[in-house]
Amino acid sequence: MFQETSNLLERYALAKEAGFKGVEVAFPYCNTVEEVVQAKKACNAEQVLINGYVDVPKGELGYAALTSPEDEAKFQSSVQKAVTYAKALDCKLIHVMSGAVVSPTPANDAAYDRNITWATRLFEKEGIIGVIEPINRRSVPNYYLSDYPRAVNLIKSIGSPNLKLMLDVFHLQQLHGNLTSNVSSLLKEGLVGHIQIAQVPDRGEPDSEGEVNYKYLLKLLEKEKYNGWIGLEYKPVDGTSKGLKWIKNLGYEL
Repeated sequence: MFQETSNLLERYALAKEAGFKGVEVAFPYCNTVEEVVQAKKACNAEQVLINGYVDVPKGELGYAALTSPEDEAKFQSSVQKAVTYAKALDCKLIHVMSGAVVSPTPANDAAYDRNITWATRLFEKEGIIGVIEPINRRSVPNYYLSDYPRAVNLIKSIGSPNLKLMLDVFHLQQLHGNLTSNVSSLLKEGLVGHIQIAQVPDRGEPDSEGEVNYKYLLKLLEKEKYNGWIGLEYKPVDGTSKGLKWIKNLGYEL
């Protein structure tokens, strides 16, 4: 959102103008820690989430499931850099990206398990929650973590309160469907650390035409007593601020 400007720091100001009380930023690393902290303070909003570092111009999607010794070092460095930014921003959630793998092998599985375990232990020491997000491969080709059972099994295996799911409804619908049962069960099991929403299949505003009835789904989140933030991971159809009317249309307010 707020792609009307390519300047991340200006997006913080636009979020403030729109009335947001919390923001998430995928990649704050194009600016110094000090610059981002200042923009966040001026915005007067909570920094909810950031992603782990990747080289965006190179199209990188993370390193957790990659198998070379160099990739393991890059992974650890990326997580440590994210922790530095998160602590400065008083941000409690870091999304750890898996990386792209064309044909996953047992070596990729082992690397992913090992790296996520390593990151979780660091998060425990730093008071941060790591979230992992299953992403559908139609939207992001070759993304390694593209299956909820895989993510759930790993979270349960590691067994730490500092590792949770990033539940993006856009991806869950396309990967597995059956939203009522899946969302309810994941919440009841305490596996969800953050939720993001967008319409399916075009990733527009939640009240735009598509597969998901967000009026129903948001009521379901209330029913299941989800009390975390909901990230707006959508692409505005006709400008960010203009499109925010969906919030009122669905009975909410900023």
